[in-house]
Parts: sequence; structure tokens; C-alpha cells
Amino acid sequence: MSTLKDYLKAYPFYWLPHHFISRIVYRLTRIESSWVEPAIRKFSSVFNVNLSEARVQDLSTFKTFNEFFTRELKADARPVDSTQNVLVCPVDGTISQARDITDGAIFQAKGHHYTTTALLGGDPSLSAPFKHGLFSTIYLSPRDYHRIHMPCDATLTHQVYIPGRLFSVAPFTVNTIPGLFARNERVAALFDTKYGRMAMVLVGAINVAAIETVWGGLVTPPARKTIQTKSYKTDTIHLKKGEEMGRFNMGSTIVWLMESADFTPCRPNEPGTPVKMGEAFMRKT
Repeated sequence: MSTLKDYLKAYPFYWLPHHFISRIVYRLTRIESSWVEPAIRKFSSVFNVNLSEARVQDLSTFKTFNEFFTRELKADARPVDSTQNVLVCPVDGTISQARDITDGAIFQAKGHHYTTTALLGGDPSLSAPFKHGLFSTIYLSPRDYHRIHMPCDATLTHQVYIPGRLFSVAPFTVNTIPGLFARNERVAALFDTKYGRMAMVLVGAINVAAIETVWGGLVTPPARKTIQTKSYKTDTIHLKKGEEMGRFNMGSTIVWLMESADFTPCRPNEPGTPVKMGEAFMRKT
């Protein structure tokens, strides 16, 4: 529920130069300097980062803060559930919402909805399959692992870059800024799966200075003024369940859409529930 404190914290974000601030962060996190290791240690202490899970344990080997932030985990840190007809969680994070899509409307927070069409850049042909499907919105905090993985086997069909603002995606802005996830800059990846259509929408936020995909590399920056859609129907990019599909720099949010609503949760999915990449998330019924 929105509080007066939420509104007071969120209001300044309407006036901040989101992209300018984020470009400064982009440059700072890629500087090679003697302060990188102390900065990593301080950040890890403040945000309670579990360094024991990282594949590289020697922090001095990270040349930039961004190398640390997008670090790999140990091979056995996130086992991927291999059960048939089970979709796994694509990220580490916290569930913001996980519900049915109602006639193309996605629930953001109390009093706020946005549409699948707006989220995917305004193309009804891309959003139509999700009109009565399912969505899961998962928030990645600064302490989380920031690589995004596949919930199931899938074949890429489109990538859509959608320009926008870079509001914070922390709970206080989600509760107060209407249509937040359809207003921020984002990258939508659309797939064919044996369960129907699937979309993974990587939502940018202030200080999230880059979004990457494994097939396209760095998508943003630079920020652009127009929607850019690329078809991959002739490229045959197939990704397996649990395989990496992209990454964030700094914390953000994914909105995960499924065409079919015929799934049951494998675990609690109430708002505020922590999740880990690779664990069973929902089962086809």
C-alpha cells in the first residue's frame, strides 16, 4: 500500500535527469583504479553481498566495479531444476507481483495497472498472445546476482528496444508512479516455447547504466529516441532452460510474460517473496 513517505521519496524522481546520472554511473563503474577493490568490499558490506558464491573469490582480480557487479557464480551455486514441464525462476530477486493478465492489463501495485501493449512498445501483434496469460514481476536489488537466465527452452523471435525514463524501480516508486514499467527504458525479448509465446522484459532504472543480451551484446546505452524492433525468425537462436540470456548493470526489474495461464506455482509467490535463479517457479497443468 502506498504511504505518504513513498510519495515523498518518489516525487523527486520526476525531476531528476535520469539518463545523465546513469551515464555518469556507467563511466565510473568502468574505471580501472586502485579504489576498485576497496569499493567492492564496502559495497559488499553495505548491501550484504554473499561473496562466497562468486566464481572468482580474489576481489583484486576485478579490474572494474562493473566486472564485479556482473560477476559469474560458482557452477553449483544455482542448480537448475530439470523437472519436465517446470519453468524455473530466471533471476535472483524478490517477487513484486505474480498474477494472471486480465484482458491485457498487468497489475503493478494498488491502484496502478499498465497494458501488455504498452510494455512491449505499442505493437498489438506482439502483445496479443499475452492478453489472458500470466506475468511475474521480479525486482533485483543491488545485492543480487545480475545475470538473467531462461525459464525454459525457447527460440528467440524478436528483440524490442523501447526508449523511456529511468525511474527507480524500488518498492516506493512501484507503489506510487503510474505505469512505471511501461515508462522506463527497457529491452523486450520474445520467444517461442512449447508452452506458447513468452516475453522477458528487462526494465532499466536509474543507475542501471547498461542492458545486455547474449545474442546482441550491449543494447543500451546509448539511449535512443525511437522504438527499435529486430526480428530473429531466420537466425535460429535457441536457448536452453537455465542458460544465460542477458544481464543488468546495477539493480533493476524483469517482467516475465507467458501466453498460457495454465500453470500452478511451485512455491509461494506473494509480493515480497525472495527467489533464486534456477529454482522451480511454476508447473504446466
